[in-house]
Amino acid sequence: MTGGGPTMANWYERNILPKLLCCACGAPAIQAQRRRVAPRAEGEVLELGIGGGLNLAYYDPTKAKRVTGVDPSPELRAIAEQAPRPDGLVVDIQAGEAERLPFADASFDTVLCTFTLCSVRSPKAVLAEARRVLRPDGRFLFCEHGLSPDAEVSRWQRRLEPLWKRMAGGCHLTRPVASAVAAAGFALDEVEQRYMPKTPRPLGWCEWGVARLA
Repeated sequence: MTGGGPTMANWYERNILPKLLCCACGAPAIQAQRRRVAPRAEGEVLELGIGGGLNLAYYDPTKAKRVTGVDPSPELRAIAEQAPRPDGLVVDIQAGEAERLPFADASFDTVLCTFTLCSVRSPKAVLAEARRVLRPDGRFLFCEHGLSPDAEVSRWQRRLEPLWKRMAGGCHLTRPVASAVAAAGFALDEVEQRYMPKTPRPLGWCEWGVARLA
């Protein structure tokens, strides 16, 4: 019995969790947010935590020269390879962790990060890597759910987070978004914030925007 726990956990992570994540992250409210952000990517684009490739359908191939996506999950990368995308969009999906990107400094015109900072081990390290690989005149596009500014909602987020992390692949509910981007050395050109419609408030606070190297 002692050996069954890790085996079942690994089976869940390989076979069930990727499908659940794609289903949850493909909810209409979240897809609406993706449509706000992904079409703005230009030039050589790096997508952090490409997951199941849910952003690919929204890139504009007349603006994005190539989309390079990284994700540590082979199961999610396999799903992303089959994800719908517009004709003419060049996509390269690679194994990699956002905390340690396998790319040279100043390699990309756009770095896109959507619904990823909630589940990485170190948002600070991810944002530092995003700054490193971004060209001096490049843009960081982000859209993330995170810590609500409302006290009652944030209390519920803290109550739910331990269980939610176990169910949702390490997803956190209480991580700040725009303030973390600014603290990492980005200048925020645009920021919008709201609760996503038809989403429970502890799960639905969303911040998105455009940043550049400060």
